[in-house]
Amino acid sequence: MKVTVLAGGVGGARFLRGLRTHLRSRYPNGDGGSTAEITAVVNTGDDMWLTGLRVCPDLDSIMYTLGGANDDERGWGRKDESERVSAELTAYGVGWPWFTLGDLDLGTHIARSSFLRDGLTLTEATARLAERWNPGVRLLPMSDQPVETHVAIEVDGQRKIVHFEEWWVKYRANVPAQRFIQVGVDAAKPTPQVLHAIEHADVILLAPSNPVVSIGTILGVNGVRSALRAARAPIVGVSPIISGSAVRGYADACLTAIGVETTAAAVAKHYGSRQRSSNGLLDAWLVDETDAVSAPVLEAAGIRTSVVPLWMRDPATSAQLASDALAAALH
Repeated sequence: MKVTVLAGGVGGARFLRGLRTHLRSRYPNGDGGSTAEITAVVNTGDDMWLTGLRVCPDLDSIMYTLGGANDDERGWGRKDESERVSAELTAYGVGWPWFTLGDLDLGTHIARSSFLRDGLTLTEATARLAERWNPGVRLLPMSDQPVETHVAIEVDGQRKIVHFEEWWVKYRANVPAQRFIQVGVDAAKPTPQVLHAIEHADVILLAPSNPVVSIGTILGVNGVRSALRAARAPIVGVSPIISGSAVRGYADACLTAIGVETTAAAVAKHYGSRQRSSNGLLDAWLVDETDAVSAPVLEAAGIRTSVVPLWMRDPATSAQLASDALAAALH
């Protein structure tokens, strides 16, 4: 069993942890692992150079979560962190004072930046970093070429373009996004590893990650969408929207900016049916029990729909959700 997951952020990290748990139970290898293979294609649109270091928020959140080092209370960064270095940087007027990097987390960024300056690709650098954490999932950046999501906003009558993290963390998405700008996406291409993972997968899953700035950014890389449409594997998505609200973060603000309603059905239609639309991706879609009314509508639109509990409250519910997603794929 080879499973490829498109993922980003906290929702993607928790879903992957549940998928790993489920596959270790369903396909054990006798040594605590699994004979199944999981590959995560991870959004890198949140990446940036900050204080001379290459920071990759989604890759790190997923790596830390799978490695057991993530701060689950905050949902990001390392647990048991200190922030002495960030305080010193702020005192020097360096970096973003509202974007605090913990001391342990900075170690990761320093190592990654060193690998990149030594000539490694981001894919190779990510593999080197992951060796320490033994995540049980192969982590692949969506591209080795840098892509950064910027946001056009208006603050106090002034139009400006800011990095996505500034809009997300500093402004908490309270300032309406006029549009998202994927800087560098036109020159980016998926790596051979990403294309191989899509082509040879038995199942492809879209994690319950932000459909605009996580999954949407991955899909914006030239060649990813066409590879998915040509894949022999069924493609199943998990709704990041429950009862008209984002499970986590500000996905509602992102959807509003691109003119999509914050509903499970609207997000599914945004991805589209692979059978009915020339640009669509989905064969099946998972919605929460509270959104069961949308199932007939989506079925009529050519998207098989399963109604299951979507809340990932703990490792057990996350594993069950992963099981339900695989069941929908193999239906």
